[in-house]
Amino acid sequence: MRQPLSSPTRSHEPATLILGDKSYLLPVIEGSEGERAIDISKLRDQTGHITLDQGYGNTGSCESAITFIDGEKGILRYRGIPIEQFAHGATFIEVALLLILGHLPTDAEYDAFSKDLTRFAYLDEGMKHQFEGFPRTAPPMAILSAMINSMSCFHPELYELEDEAQFLIAAARLISKVRSIAAYAYRHSRGVPYIYPDPKLRYVPNFLHMMFSQPYDQYVCSDLINRAMNLILILHADHEQNCSTSTVRMVGSSGANLFASCAAGVCALWGPLHGGANVEVLEMLDKIHQGNMTPEEYVKLAKDKDSKVRLMGFGHRVYKSFDPRAQILQKVAEELVPQLCGSDPLLEIARRLEDIARSDPYFIDRNLYPNVDFYSGIILRAIGIPVNMFTVMFSIGRLPGWIAQWWEQNHTPGTRIARPRQVYVGNRQKDYLPKDQRG
Repeated sequence: MRQPLSSPTRSHEPATLILGDKSYLLPVIEGSEGERAIDISKLRDQTGHITLDQGYGNTGSCESAITFIDGEKGILRYRGIPIEQFAHGATFIEVALLLILGHLPTDAEYDAFSKDLTRFAYLDEGMKHQFEGFPRTAPPMAILSAMINSMSCFHPELYELEDEAQFLIAAARLISKVRSIAAYAYRHSRGVPYIYPDPKLRYVPNFLHMMFSQPYDQYVCSDLINRAMNLILILHADHEQNCSTSTVRMVGSSGANLFASCAAGVCALWGPLHGGANVEVLEMLDKIHQGNMTPEEYVKLAKDKDSKVRLMGFGHRVYKSFDPRAQILQKVAEELVPQLCGSDPLLEIARRLEDIARSDPYFIDRNLYPNVDFYSGIILRAIGIPVNMFTVMFSIGRLPGWIAQWWEQNHTPGTRIARPRQVYVGNRQKDYLPKDQRG
């Protein structure tokens, strides 16, 4: 496996930091796409100071060769390939291998990995029985995280992945079995029989088969649904150092195995501020529809400072012009939803909200454009994915990115265990008092 481990960097004239009457020279490096960074890795040793950057919005935690984002220009690239080029014909597994291998797979690499996906799709019967220990009301993300973590119990030979061939086997196991875990979690919540994977089916049709087939009545995935689901997974496959990816890297920096690190990523993604945004978009659209409210009335409330109403699915912490993923999914929604649902009032509301936001100076001045979550929920709903499974779908898509990031970090020279500092604001030194002396 040939994989670049780190983007090449160039050195520039150092930055000068002045603290009191002393000055310090700090290295300045530049990545392959021109982004510059001040290297403060020795700042505390040299100055006795640390930086404070709540939310890490201005802090680079690593050098990576996997994903590039230019939020000002609306650019997203996987291994240098623009995200738009995956919209016509690429499969999720092809893109997953691009992220993991560092290059587009050859026919031999693709076929070998696909065969591994097929043979690893089944869950160990002992693992399958673990689902019975969860209540039917258990959140699917809780089950997904727990079951990914438990995979390490059933495959202890994959704890240490120094060998590249062994790593690819572990990656195939995770990417394959996550479908079965997700489908079993869904069917457990419904109290219906588990459906075994079908070795004759490709990745997405096999997942939907395990989700929706009934004994003696197999669900058949149409080409349109297959393409739409592949695109949703592709567009979520990686997104630089977001909350869940940073979590995977932080956990992995301790030497934790791939399964434990990815299970931690699921927990981070579970948060409504990260992976649950498309659920909130769908709830907003349904609220407008059920409340017989016009999009214009809702936008007016959202602009009112005294109102608690928020316009969900607009704006992004990274993208300041537009989210390129949203543009792709908008076209998918326009094609898929009418064919599956006919006239969908939620899609009509979404269209109108986007038209308003794109023409209203209030939203334009604040760079509030539709993001990837705005249309993904509408598409998943049309396919038949229940709302409580939306974030699980996000996890399935993001898994290849987590795997690639984990491997890159563990094979980058000089990687250390992540250990952020803090600025302490608590009590100064105090003495312990026995109970009878406490006021």
